[in-house]
Amino acid sequence: MRGILGKKIGMTQLFDKSGAVIPVTIIEAGPCYVTQVKTAESDGYNAVQIGYEAVAERKLTKGERGHLSKAGVPLLRRLREFRYAALPALSVGDEVKADIFVEGERVDVSGISKGRGFAGAVKRHGFAGGPKTHGQSDRHRATGSRGAGTTPGHTLPGTRAPGQHGNVKTTVQNLKVALVDAERNLIAVRGAIPGPRGALVVVHEAVKAKKAKQAK
Repeated sequence: MRGILGKKIGMTQLFDKSGAVIPVTIIEAGPCYVTQVKTAESDGYNAVQIGYEAVAERKLTKGERGHLSKAGVPLLRRLREFRYAALPALSVGDEVKADIFVEGERVDVSGISKGRGFAGAVKRHGFAGGPKTHGQSDRHRATGSRGAGTTPGHTLPGTRAPGQHGNVKTTVQNLKVALVDAERNLIAVRGAIPGPRGALVVVHEAVKAKKAKQAK
């Protein structure tokens, strides 16, 4: 599965040939370096590990520095692995740039969503809340009853309730690549992607689009 690491720059808009406005998110994609190649013979599966974002030597462990120096690549902060059905034509030390994707292609973008802290059920799950009339004073954003009484006598696991909101791995699927600028390491995808500006994101070919193509 082709993929690349990048950084969310922010949102802007482009104009297509007809003059329509297209909302896009700009991603600084790469440059990344191949730090390890795994094969089915030696590791049981085919995969490529790539690294992104240069970092000071003091911020890496001795094992990490040894792993990267053995690969002959710069010291990199982020490492991610992409599995392939068949071994790709990539070798350790190769550079992966934004042109791994082309304009019009469908991709999935994964990242850590914005952390909203502890949130109530109305904000976290979209609960409607209680009535605001007939003597209601301070319960219009409360969750209300979340379980039965004697049986089962406790709240069932998975019941939606107030709690930590955001700050979890999120994937937005089937985003269309609107622009690829390999010289400036930029990819623009239609729509929004997870995380704040400057957050690490993983861009890889769309899983659903790939399955649909195989089905045909």
